[in-house]
Amino acid sequence: MTQPIVIDIEASGFGRGSYPIEIGFYMPDGGAYCALIQPEAGWTHWDESAEAVHGITREVLLAKGRPAVEICLELNRRLRGERLYCDAWAYDYVWLSKLYDAVDLVPTFTLRDIRELLEDCEMTLWHITRASVELRLQLRRHRASGDARVLFETLLEARKRCAPDWTN
Repeated sequence: MTQPIVIDIEASGFGRGSYPIEIGFYMPDGGAYCALIQPEAGWTHWDESAEAVHGITREVLLAKGRPAVEICLELNRRLRGERLYCDAWAYDYVWLSKLYDAVDLVPTFTLRDIRELLEDCEMTLWHITRASVELRLQLRRHRASGDARVLFETLLEARKRCAPDWTN
């Protein structure tokens, strides 16, 4: 089974009016990408509970975020024709669309739900495997590329644990 590219998007909140603030992906070869997104003029919603999770302030975005057009063009160049997987498709699809719509571009890649890749055994072991991976990696910051790596490694570990010849 091929190894997927995994993507994660951090956002200003979870409800109406939220927008993407960071996007990151993790490649099967270990390569990673992460970028803070400078808010567009109409992107004003801010949820402090979301900030408490990702630890990114609006001030940091304004100071260090990159323009949406730059990020979209770079993602399109690097991911052209690829299929990317995420764990919160309903949210990530909306945020990715908001990012691309803001600059009148269309992604050159597709976004899919990582659950499409999971067999029953892998689905059953997902949460406990993810906790184990998070403990092993001990990433200090909750960031998009780190979250994408956790998802990627969780998928690999769950597949390994569910393989017929796997032993403790």
